[in-house]
Amino acid sequence: MKRIYETLLADHFARNRQMAFLSGPRQVGKTTLAEAALPEALILNYDKASDARVIAAGADRVAEVADLANPLAVRRGLVFDELHKFPKWKGFLKGFFDSYGKGLGIAVTGSARLDVYKRGGDSLIGRYIPYRVHPLTLGELGGADIDLERPFRAPAPVGRDALDALMRLGGYPEPFLRGEQRFYNQWKRLRLERLFAEDVRDLSRIQDIRGVRTLAELLAARVGGGTNAAGLAADLAVSPDTVSSWIGTLESLYWCFTVRPWFRNVANSIRKQPKTYLWDWSLAPEGGARAKNFVASHLLKSVHWWTDSGLGDFALHYLRTKTGAEVDFLVAKDNEPFLLVECKASASAPLSPALAAFQESLNAPWAFQIALDGVASDLDPREFAKRPTKLSALDFFKVLV
Repeated sequence: MKRIYETLLADHFARNRQMAFLSGPRQVGKTTLAEAALPEALILNYDKASDARVIAAGADRVAEVADLANPLAVRRGLVFDELHKFPKWKGFLKGFFDSYGKGLGIAVTGSARLDVYKRGGDSLIGRYIPYRVHPLTLGELGGADIDLERPFRAPAPVGRDALDALMRLGGYPEPFLRGEQRFYNQWKRLRLERLFAEDVRDLSRIQDIRGVRTLAELLAARVGGGTNAAGLAADLAVSPDTVSSWIGTLESLYWCFTVRPWFRNVANSIRKQPKTYLWDWSLAPEGGARAKNFVASHLLKSVHWWTDSGLGDFALHYLRTKTGAEVDFLVAKDNEPFLLVECKASASAPLSPALAAFQESLNAPWAFQIALDGVASDLDPREFAKRPTKLSALDFFKVLV
């Protein structure tokens, strides 16, 4: 199936000279997307020993292999796959781009956040544009045609079967498109083994891999709840600083993400307890926790898409007052409230008073209470600005990516 990121990358290479950095979890489809965006590209995969030797030999050797010095050769694009595993990847890319990057499409992929694993001292500022690749979501299943100039897309309806399958199998392309529970179980086990046996070991200095995996299991069991480093530290018999460091590693490897409370004062937000969700919502406990993680993941994907495509600086938060009034999610645009979302299990639940009160006090343009059990309709969420509205999840997600 064609993915929305193909539209985004086609726009990137048509308008920009910079490299495209594609980061995201293992097996989310980054390499496939890079190949689709640069169909004639030479692909150098750092996980392949012969390609790693070419990269380690330096920019001139890569140019030689790609035949870039030959004026009669067709200049192809280049895809550097899993390059963040090369200890000197930043310096290598800077030298290669400055020497050979003019007029050459270059994509760099990594299953660790390329902005975190900064190996080497040379800056790449101005030489790349980052794009974060997410699993499939309901909006993306509705079609890949999308307007890059507006945050909400034209409605792309999908059915209840798609929602149920995504909830059960997750959004990673291979197991979702196979649609088989037995294959999903096998795929999940192998993916987690590689994450903890290889990625945590190879990309961090952590020695206690078992402890990190136990922490990951604890976070999964408590998904959507407050993340108390001191409490987790007591459970694991390590220090709170160690827990915080391990969570940072799991975030950088796209195991989990944290959602902090929204305050206009950023320092206040940092001091408050975050909530943790999983990139693969299918690993969350069934029921309400998985449903809320499902919503959080869909919102995070839109937040990253809007930011990466240049529509503003978007961020995902939650809202809670000292008196206990709470809304599950707030999307901020340039640190101003943009979208409020309250999640309910049933469409029959009354409209949350807190949702209406927060929309009025914060002057947020959009506020929705969504129900996972709701049925699809012809409602267009874009028509309900400035008033809190109840919608089914199927109706809400059809205008997101």
